[in-house]
Amino acid sequence: MSDSVVIIPTYNEKENAENIIRAVFGLEKDFSVLVIDDGSPDGTATIVKELQKEFPDRLFLLERKGKLGLGTAYITGFRWALEHNFEFMFEMDADFSHDPNDLLRLYHACHDEGADLAIGSRYINGVNVVNWPMGRVLMSYFASVYVRFITRMKIMDATAGFKCYRKTVLQEIDLDKVKFKGYAFQIEMKFRTWKKGFNITEVPIIFRDRTEGNSKMSGGIFKEAFIGVIQLRIASIFGKI
Repeated sequence: MSDSVVIIPTYNEKENAENIIRAVFGLEKDFSVLVIDDGSPDGTATIVKELQKEFPDRLFLLERKGKLGLGTAYITGFRWALEHNFEFMFEMDADFSHDPNDLLRLYHACHDEGADLAIGSRYINGVNVVNWPMGRVLMSYFASVYVRFITRMKIMDATAGFKCYRKTVLQEIDLDKVKFKGYAFQIEMKFRTWKKGFNITEVPIIFRDRTEGNSKMSGGIFKEAFIGVIQLRIASIFGKI
């Protein structure tokens, strides 16, 4: 059995589901994949179920009823992965904005170089984002600047969603206390990892905007993140994180 599982949340990703799964399984390292589908009306889960016949020991599916939020999808995936004793747990989008080949580099950072959390970073070497409107690039970049200023974390890409965790990190963090469900979830998990004193590293990647399917970003997600960062800092000051 693989020591690594790639957790991929999906909602209406029928254009990408099969391709992203095959891309992961085509890598030279043996990864397992866990898809967490939030009741996609476009039949994403059906596509995954068909692929399970081809990859019965490597492809897993958890179906949830309705859109319950990115954060809760990953928490569900983390719990499942811990129960199944995976050593390394990855977060990755289904839409190819994260290059599956970079899974190998994140794995190397944790498995071979001793990182507890490896972050696929868009901003560790300048700004490496392709096909995003300039307004969105600036919003994302300065969101990370804002997070660093408020939290004091030295992480260049604080909102990144392409990551590899060691099992020990997710065992140590109280997943029941993770508060945020949207964009702020990514910040909160990094903050909790940092506060626990784990070794965090950033691996430079090139982020490419999706070419198939629709983005799930919204103004409400950014609002949650803006307010959530302040809440995290205050909770930390009072010893609640």
